[in-house]
Amino acid sequence: MTRCGWVPEEDPLYVAYHDVEWGAPVRDDVRLFELLCLEGAQAGLSWRTILHRREHYREVFMGFVPEKVAGFAQADIERLLADPGIVRNRLKVEAVVANARRVLDVRGRSGSLSDYLWAFVGGEPQVHHWASLREVPAESETSRAMSQALRREGLRFVGPTICYAFMQATGMVMDHEVGCFRHDELANGKAR
Repeated sequence: MTRCGWVPEEDPLYVAYHDVEWGAPVRDDVRLFELLCLEGAQAGLSWRTILHRREHYREVFMGFVPEKVAGFAQADIERLLADPGIVRNRLKVEAVVANARRVLDVRGRSGSLSDYLWAFVGGEPQVHHWASLREVPAESETSRAMSQALRREGLRFVGPTICYAFMQATGMVMDHEVGCFRHDELANGKAR
């Protein structure tokens, strides 16, 4: 089975993430919020670092349900900053809580976070045909537009590179390499 060249084959968790999740369209608001938060947590780090802590992140951030996270108080933030199971960066932790509050505002105006975010790609995945990782951009015109809009909404840790990685993870852009078994599955809509 041929996978994207960037997948660390020795890491079963990473392989499973690539084979099942990465690039498959996500339209659930809670899952979108989770991925936006985790991509922000990754800033300056590797995805592997976050992926191996994801289950703990889900536990301490109450499943990334925006209504629950929006209710976190300063004491909750301090508790999180003492937790060795997550990246203990004050700005990143505070951003998750603040972003939950902003997401509730966005949902109130847009109906759903999914509708708001998927509108940046016209509601359908943008399918690319990259031969290798070297061809994949770090950001795009669309990720820059998403970043600007999210920043106007008051969200943090949503720069254009983070937004592009988020779009890849959620299937808004389909960036599996053409030689990867997932490329044709996702490009043809056979796997969701």
